[in-house]
Amino acid sequence: MSNFKNTSIPILFLLLFSLTVRSQSTTTTISGIIKDNKSKAVMPYVNIIVKHKPDQKFVTGTITDEEGRFKLAELAKGSYNIEFSLVGYLKKVQEVNIGTLSTFLDLGEVYLNEDAQTLNTVTIVSQASEGLSDKMDKKTFTLANNVAQSGGSVLQAMQNLPGVTIQDGKIQLRGNDKVAVLVDGKQNAMTGFGSQTSLDNIPASAIERIEIINNPSSKYDANGNAGIINIIYKKNKQEGFNGKIGLTSGLGALWVRKENLPDIRPQYQATPKINPSLSLNYRKNKLNTFLQADWLYTQTLNRNEFATRTYDDGTVINQQVKRNRTTTYSTAKTGIDWNPDEYNSLTISGYFNREKIIDKGDIPYFNTDFSQRLRLWQFLEDEVKYTVTGSAIYQHKFKQPGHLLNASLNYTWHREDEKYFFTNIMPTFTGEDAFKLLSDEHVVDVSLDYIKPLKQGRIETGIKLRRRTIPTDMQFFPGLNSPLDVNAGGWADYKETIPSAYANYIFENNHIELEAGLRYKYVKVQYDVNPNHNTYQSDGYDYFRPFPNLRFAYKINEQNKLSVFYNRRVDRPNEVDIRIFPKYDEPELLKVGNPTLRPQFTNTIELGYRLNWQKGNIYSAVYHKMIDATITRIATAVPGSTILYNIFQNAGKSFNTGAEVTLQQGLSTWFSFNASAALYQNKINAFSITNRYPVPTTYQLPEESITSGNIKLNNIFKLKGQTQIQLSGVYLAKDIIPQGTIGSRFSIDLGVKKAIQKGKGEVFLNGNDILNTLQTKKIITGNGFTLRSTDYLETQVFRIGYSYKF
Repeated sequence: MSNFKNTSIPILFLLLFSLTVRSQSTTTTISGIIKDNKSKAVMPYVNIIVKHKPDQKFVTGTITDEEGRFKLAELAKGSYNIEFSLVGYLKKVQEVNIGTLSTFLDLGEVYLNEDAQTLNTVTIVSQASEGLSDKMDKKTFTLANNVAQSGGSVLQAMQNLPGVTIQDGKIQLRGNDKVAVLVDGKQNAMTGFGSQTSLDNIPASAIERIEIINNPSSKYDANGNAGIINIIYKKNKQEGFNGKIGLTSGLGALWVRKENLPDIRPQYQATPKINPSLSLNYRKNKLNTFLQADWLYTQTLNRNEFATRTYDDGTVINQQVKRNRTTTYSTAKTGIDWNPDEYNSLTISGYFNREKIIDKGDIPYFNTDFSQRLRLWQFLEDEVKYTVTGSAIYQHKFKQPGHLLNASLNYTWHREDEKYFFTNIMPTFTGEDAFKLLSDEHVVDVSLDYIKPLKQGRIETGIKLRRRTIPTDMQFFPGLNSPLDVNAGGWADYKETIPSAYANYIFENNHIELEAGLRYKYVKVQYDVNPNHNTYQSDGYDYFRPFPNLRFAYKINEQNKLSVFYNRRVDRPNEVDIRIFPKYDEPELLKVGNPTLRPQFTNTIELGYRLNWQKGNIYSAVYHKMIDATITRIATAVPGSTILYNIFQNAGKSFNTGAEVTLQQGLSTWFSFNASAALYQNKINAFSITNRYPVPTTYQLPEESITSGNIKLNNIFKLKGQTQIQLSGVYLAKDIIPQGTIGSRFSIDLGVKKAIQKGKGEVFLNGNDILNTLQTKKIITGNGFTLRSTDYLETQVFRIGYSYKF
């Protein structure tokens, strides 16, 4: 076992980081109906007054309507007395305690007596989406406060969030990359329907906030054992015409971190980044229209990895994988909200996206002492992705506030049009090869959700149906002495049908918080492949299983709370994980899918403790995840060849055990900080697998485990003249990856922003990885080989930007 090493990072480094986590000040609406206790008749025009319990100061008031109903809106967390009075009746007082779990609560029927006084106690709860939130299921972070990552991508903006790490372009929660990524609460083709594609290209300027849910309830789909990240797009609801324009520009890769191996094309330097954005909104009477548009152009040194492969027979191969990438990313989200009356609303929206990627790569291979070049592989990737989503959401509000019925229909079309052109330069010949892949994805989601407020909580229930098809076609065009496996091409057709239903119950009183739910899901997946494929055949699977969740919290007092969580979740293979076609962007480390891959199932338990004080709070948690049929990539070498084949497999049982602490503290009006630390152990039991492509190759791995973690500290300085400075950073310890380890690394980010033009304008300047220290070092061991690599990809970027609200 390798322990958590090198944690003695200089104390100066630990004092440099900050993350601003701001409260989303959500309040509570309570409602009810007043009746005569004797006749049971409704009572209109009853006077209702709300007073703050500790000092009896007036807060708000109202009267009942002709149906005896009342509504009290925008009540913050706290203790209140509600007084009900009417001439001829005795005044009635109810104590109300606002909690943290429900936005709407219903007091039900309240009875007034002509000759008796009754005092009842009712507990009301509210939804408070704080950064380090009292709310049981999520933490919320507003990107407008993340100065150090302004103008970057969503992926970059998330790298300093507590509990979040980025590895190989993927988000990890608590050291686990099985994260379901949602957009506006729904799975979307833009992010791979719950996986993590394209996050590095989504402009952060388009995003309002990010929600992290470590222990999702049953109202969410059951995939993502590490948790859920929900990306919320901006949407203005101000009356009249309003909007926001912005422009961000930047440069990355300002100097060469490591010189190329001989005789290849130069690395990208001084890579430009340009991101104009536009947000428009017009709201009048019953109609609201909105538009959010972004265009991103960026050049990136996407990969610059130097590696050495050492084989048991003494063969040593040195190589470099250099990839210069140019990306244009265009998005537009538009729609209308129509409210024909106070009880019904309809939202129709469309999302359009085009992502164009041009990769120019060089991969030279040399012998032990670099005296002989064995091969030069050059490639050009020309890929275009299109996404079109149409959505219709209908909401019916019952007379009781918070009593809702939601119905939605979503359709998504996503095209992946990918072309690769290769030049294979060998000592005795040069070959020209190519392949073309075309994939069209069609997804239909239909859902119905029902929410009923109760006196001390609420009930949530719903049903959902998904139908998804992905026909794919791969064509190979071999050249002279081609290394392409032309018999591994052809067509494949992925189909999935998923009906599901859930129910969730939430309860809260002065000392107890409870959420219990169950989602039942049936999944049927069929993957049909070209019958002439030289290795794989058509396959599929189905299951019908329950996915429960339980959350229980005990509030010792206003400052202290203990909580325990349990949930069961599933991670199904993505279509690209089972795709049967080999990918040749790196010809001696081929990635191939596995249609026999099956889902992995995870059971999680967590114990948490929260302590609040006047200007801060701390949350600590310990957790344990038990994973069955663990999905991981396994690289094997075929006897007599130096080519490695990297294929997804189910590797048996694994475990993720850890602890996490997050601290938030305001020290003065001009300075606050946020700090988080995580320590966890990843362990995988001994297993044996067989990679079937291109020929059956068996690989066995003994039990592996490693203790790792991360530290994040962040500082925010609020200066005069509406100026804000953020200095932030992260240290990631050595961690386990499939068949090996990834080394420790750290980075520091700096940002400053200033409000101008009477608060309508804003300018910012920031830098990511300002010391240029991020390097990814890996060691991978397989059947007869060891691979050691260091990636000097572009991580340092400086940006300047301006935005104006009107």
